[in-house]
Amino acid sequence: MLRQLAGVLLCVTSFLSSSSLGASAGPRLDNDKLYRYSYSAEVGLNRPTGSTRGNVGFRINCDVDISLIWRNPENQDEQLLRVQISNVQIESAAKRSRKNNIFHGSSPESILGKDKLEVLQSPFILLWKMGKLRSIYANKGEPANIKNLKRGVASMLMIQLKSGKMMEADTSGKCLVEYKATKNQVIRTKHLETCKTQETGFTTHSPVLGISGKCTSVTVITLENGIIKSADVEESHILSANARRTTATKVLSRQSLTLKKTEVGTREMAGKDAASVVKSLNDKLISVGVIGEKVKVKCKGCPNLMDTWKAVRSQLEPDSLAKVTAPRSFLLLLHSLRKASKTEIQTVLRNCSKTALPQLVDAVTSAQTPASFSAILEFLDFSKKEGLVLQERFLYACGFASHPTEPMLQSLLDVSQGKIGSTDIKESVVIIMGALIRKLCLNGGCELPTVVKVKELLLAGPDSTQVESEVQMYLLALKNALLPESIPLLTKYAESAVGGFSTIAITALQRYDPALITAEVKKTLNRIYHQNQRVYEKNVRAAAADVIMSSNPSYMDVKNLLLSIGHLPHEMNKYMLSKVQDILRFEKPARIMVQQVMKDMVSHNYDRFSKTGSSSAYSGFMAKTADVTSTYNLDILYSGSGVLRRSNMNIYAQNKDAFLHGLQVTIEAQGLESLIAATADEGEEDLESFAGMSALLFDVQLRPVTFFKGYSDLMSKMFSMSGDPINVVKGLILLSDHSQVIPLQSGLRASAEFQGSLAIDISGGMEFSLWYRESKTSVNNRGALVVIGNVTVDMDFVSAGVEVSFETEAALDFITTVQFSEYPFLVCMQMDKTTFPFSETVSKQEKLPSGQNFSSGRSRKQLVPGSEFPLHQENSNMCKKVFGQDW
Repeated sequence: MLRQLAGVLLCVTSFLSSSSLGASAGPRLDNDKLYRYSYSAEVGLNRPTGSTRGNVGFRINCDVDISLIWRNPENQDEQLLRVQISNVQIESAAKRSRKNNIFHGSSPESILGKDKLEVLQSPFILLWKMGKLRSIYANKGEPANIKNLKRGVASMLMIQLKSGKMMEADTSGKCLVEYKATKNQVIRTKHLETCKTQETGFTTHSPVLGISGKCTSVTVITLENGIIKSADVEESHILSANARRTTATKVLSRQSLTLKKTEVGTREMAGKDAASVVKSLNDKLISVGVIGEKVKVKCKGCPNLMDTWKAVRSQLEPDSLAKVTAPRSFLLLLHSLRKASKTEIQTVLRNCSKTALPQLVDAVTSAQTPASFSAILEFLDFSKKEGLVLQERFLYACGFASHPTEPMLQSLLDVSQGKIGSTDIKESVVIIMGALIRKLCLNGGCELPTVVKVKELLLAGPDSTQVESEVQMYLLALKNALLPESIPLLTKYAESAVGGFSTIAITALQRYDPALITAEVKKTLNRIYHQNQRVYEKNVRAAAADVIMSSNPSYMDVKNLLLSIGHLPHEMNKYMLSKVQDILRFEKPARIMVQQVMKDMVSHNYDRFSKTGSSSAYSGFMAKTADVTSTYNLDILYSGSGVLRRSNMNIYAQNKDAFLHGLQVTIEAQGLESLIAATADEGEEDLESFAGMSALLFDVQLRPVTFFKGYSDLMSKMFSMSGDPINVVKGLILLSDHSQVIPLQSGLRASAEFQGSLAIDISGGMEFSLWYRESKTSVNNRGALVVIGNVTVDMDFVSAGVEVSFETEAALDFITTVQFSEYPFLVCMQMDKTTFPFSETVSKQEKLPSGQNFSSGRSRKQLVPGSEFPLHQENSNMCKKVFGQDW
C-alpha cells in the first residue's frame, strides 16, 4: 500500500514539474530557419468623429526577415534574433486621387534619401528572452528616428504565453501590460496612462480650462506551432479641450506583422553570452535600449522670431485687442518665442513700439522658457516708476502662468527684496507670489525650498507691519495662495476693527473648500455677522453671511441668520432676504437646510419676508452646454441713504469634474453720505470717503484699483471726472496650455499642442451727479478668445498634421443706475451681452521635404444673438420707472 501511494505521489510530482516548466517556457524560434514577414506601420490624424477616409498620415510597408543566431545553452528562452527590413514602400494612409496623393510617383529613396534608406534596411539584433525584448543592438551612428522605427518592428515580438499583468518596456516606454492568453491567441493590452517615457511635457492646472486625454492600445497575436503567425496593433490617442470637447484630435496608429513563409536559414552560433556573440558578428553594433529616443526635428524654412514678430505686431496693437486676430497672433508668437534664444528675444523687445510693447511683454512672459524669463527680467527695471504698466503686465502674466516653476517664484522673491520704484508694483509682486504658491502646491511642489520660504514670508507678513496697505497686500497674497495653514490667521483678521482687513480675510475664507471651514471659523463668522463683540460695517457682515451660507451651515446657523432679518439696517434686511430667496430659487447647496428652518413660523413669516429695499442678490445661468455650465451672480448692497456700498459680480464655470471662478469684479464705496446731506448707517459714521474696484480673474486675485480716497480727492475727481471708465485689467492671457509628445509603439512620435488665449479688457467706472441726484456704476468686459489644438507627426522625411480651433469675440456690460432724488430711491441694474460671432475650424496637411503637400480644411461660422440677462422682477419694475415705459 505504501509503495503504491509513493508511486502515485511520484507521478503527480513529475506531472506538476513538467506542467510548471511548460507554463514558464517562452516562445522559441527554430534553428536553421528564416521567418519572412510582411510588416506595415500606419499613422492617421483626424478629429475623433471623422472617418478614417479623411485621415492625413502615411503608411510604411516592408518585408521583415527574422532568424535565430544564438540561444543561451543554459536558458533556452534567451535568444538572439537577427532582423532585417527590406522592400520599403511609403504611401498615404488614406486612398486619394493622384492629384491629392503627395506620394504618387515618389520612390522610397527619393523620400527617405539614399543614406537613410540604407540604414533602415541594415540588419539589427534583438535579445529576446521569454518573449520580451531585453536589448536592441544597432549601429551607433544611426539617426534616432530610424532606430525608433526599428524598435517599432521589434516591439511586435513582445509576447507572453500565459495570462497576467506586468510592467514592460517597449518603444512607447515602460508601461503596465495585461496579457490574456488562449491556445493559439494572445491579446496584449497596454495601459498607456501608466507609461513612463523620456519625454517631458506640461499642462494647465485648471481642469475646466485644461485638456483631457483618452488612449488605448491592443495587440492581437495569433500563434501557429508556437511561432507568431500574425500580430495586429491598434493604438489611439484622443485629446480634447475640456471647455469644448468637439475641439479634439485623434491619433490612430496601426501595425501589422504577418508571416508569409518560412525558408532555410543560417545555423545558430555558439557562445557563452549575448554580448560576446554580438561583438563577434559586428563590433560596431551597440545596445541602444528598447524605449524610443527623443527626436529633434529641425524646422526647414520656418520664420525666425523677428520675422514672426513683424508678421503679427500690427494685430497686437491696443486697437486690435478686442478682435480674435489678437489672441491668434499671440499664440503664433508664443510658439516662436519658445524656440528662440535669449538674444533673439531681447532684440525684439528693444525694437518694439511703445504701444505694442505691453502685449509683447505678455507673450514673452507667457512663453515660460528659461530664455524668455531671463530676457524679460533683464529688460524690466523695477527700480524705476516709469515702467509701471510693463511691470504690472509682466506680473499678471506670471500669475496666469500655466506651469510655473520654482525659479520663476525665486525671481519674484528676488524682485520683492530689491529696490522697487512703485508701491503698486511692490504690492502686485507679493500678491502674485501667492498665486504662484497655489499653482506650485497643486502640482505637488509645496515642499520646494523657495515655496517654503515664500509661505513663511506670507504667513508672517500681516503681523510684521503696521502699514495698512502692506497688511492688505499680505492678506490678498494669502487669498491667492489658499494655504490651509493660513485659515487661523485669516480668521483672526476677519474680526479686525479695520473694515478693509475684515473684508479681504472673509472673502479669502470663502474661496476655501467648505470642508476646511471648521466650527471655530464659523463661530467667528457668526460673531461678526451678529455683532456679538463690536459693530461692523454692513459689507463685512454681508460677507460673513455669504461664507456661513456657503460652508455647510448648521440648522442653528441658518435659523439665527433668518431671525436677524428685520433687526438689521434697512437695506441689509432686503439684501439678506434676497440672499435667502436666491439660495432657494437657484437650488444652492444650503437650500435643504434653509427649507428645514423655514418650517418654523417664527423664522419664516410675512413680516420677516416682506421687507422692502433696493439691495439684491441674484444668480442665473449665462450658458449651458454639454461640456461646461457657466453661471453668474450679482450682489448689490446699498446704504440707507441710497448710495452704493458694495457691488459684486461673479462668473463661474463648472464641468463634471471641476469648478473655476472665472471672474469677480467688486466695486466698493463708503463715506459718501455727506455729499447728499444724508445720515450714515450704524458703525459707518466715521468712514473716510472711498471708492475702488477689485478684480479676481481665473482664480487669481489682482491688485485693487482706487477711484478716490479722502474727501479732497473725491471733490477733485468729481470736478475733473470725464465719465470714462478706469482700466482694471487689459492684456493677453494664456488660458490653457498643454504640450506633450506621444511615443507610438510603431516608433513614430506625435507632438500635441493645445493652447487657448484670451485678449481681455476689463474696466469700471463710477459717475456721481449732485445736480441730477443720480449715480451710475459700470463694469465693462471685452474679450476675444481663441483655442487651437494641433497634432503633428514629423519624421523629417515626411510630416502630417491636423489642427482644430474655435474662436469668438464677446462683450458683457453691467450697469447700475441709482436715482436718489426721492425715497425710496430708484435702482436699475442692467447686464447685457452683445451679439457675438463664433467659428470652428479644422485643417489637415501632409508634406514631403521636396515641397509636395496636400492640405484640406473646413470651418463653421455662426452669430450668437445678444441678450440682456434676466434679473428679478423688482429690478424690471424699477428700470421702467428710471428709463420710462419704453425700456
